[in-house]
Amino acid sequence: MKKQSFRSDLSRAKGLGSAGHGSEHWMAQRITAVALIPLVIWLIYSILNLIGADYEQFTTWLSQPLNAILMILFVIASLYHAMLGSQVVVEDYIHNKKLKMFKLIGQKLFFFAIGITCIFSILKIALA
Repeated sequence: MKKQSFRSDLSRAKGLGSAGHGSEHWMAQRITAVALIPLVIWLIYSILNLIGADYEQFTTWLSQPLNAILMILFVIASLYHAMLGSQVVVEDYIHNKKLKMFKLIGQKLFFFAIGITCIFSILKIALA
């Protein structure tokens, strides 16, 4: 006796989940989580070395190309990871389609704006 499935033959063949977009979202969240491991270790190490530093010492530190690049990578990875996580929460717990769409668009715009602001600030210090 064949097991009954609610998925269409086409969705099973394409490997798409119930949301219709497959495993890309899941994979992106895992990749950003793995990328954040060394970035967080670097950030904690840097913060511990900067304890007691004044503004000038901090800006000198952030002006070093490697530190500026790693800080930008940290901002991008952490905000993208947070956006993916908050998207899952909205998709799972908000059932009104209009509200869900409004929240998802608002969240993406919010994370994009925060990311641009952070990157602009880092570049302004690093290139000054």
